Amino acid sequence: MEVKDSVREKYGQAALRVATSGSSSCGASAAFDGCCDPITSHLYDAGQTTELPDLAVKASLGCGNPTALAGLKPGEIVLDLGSGGGIDVLLSAKRVGPTGKAYGLDMTDEMLALARENQRRSGLENVEFLKGEIENIPLPDSSVDVVISNCVINLSADKDRVLREAFRVLKPGGRIAVSDVVTHGEIPAEIRKNTLLWVGCIAGALEAYEYAAKLTRAGFQAIDIESTRIYNVEDARAFLTGQGVDVDALAPQVRGKFMGAFIRAAKPAFKECCGPSCCS
Repeated sequence: MEVKDSVREKYGQAALRVATSGSSSCGASAAFDGCCDPITSHLYDAGQTTELPDLAVKASLGCGNPTALAGLKPGEIVLDLGSGGGIDVLLSAKRVGPTGKAYGLDMTDEMLALARENQRRSGLENVEFLKGEIENIPLPDSSVDVVISNCVINLSADKDRVLREAFRVLKPGGRIAVSDVVTHGEIPAEIRKNTLLWVGCIAGALEAYEYAAKLTRAGFQAIDIESTRIYNVEDARAFLTGQGVDVDALAPQVRGKFMGAFIRAAKPAFKECCGPSCCS
């Protein structure tokens, strides 16, 4: 099974589990064998979540809180790549206000159904959920001010294309602000080749310098990668247990090599001058 098919299947299962049983965030994560505590826990404070539908909070499967750090302003248009149950879209919609708009993009029918139900319960009207893949964003060029994402870009097998698409849909001067998992140092091959761990936000993670290089190739500037949490041996045991690997052997090898990070970059406000036809 390809990575994309695994992601679609497992996140669909997670959405159904939340919708039918109202399980906790970690319980929802257990539905797709990965990305559970410690990666997805304690990301939002009560002040952010008390006014959101309970199912939106319980379906949160990210690794950070991009809405808290993206500097969203009233009137801006925001796009969340891999929006899942919709928590970051709803939080963004509140921040940009009625003059702004928040789009959520997801390829999983079950997650989209859950997100739209959460939107209905929230009463927010400046929200639209789109079906599609983050490698092929169904929005026109230069149509959004901010692109956010929460532990999703690392799931793509074609991250260069994802970042090129994000660059394309951003307006000149727009910005990308995503939470993701990055690595530092060599990662055991057994983890890299494990599809379930890829779906669980681990195996597909890039080195920080690789992430920066891909952003640069896509055209972004002002790139900043800030570590928000370094996962220790106990954390490694938590997300390796039950994945068909030798936990005792691998956990010490990944100590300090996976970290949650907040990644910022900007699309240039103007095209660089390319010759006498564009310069006075």
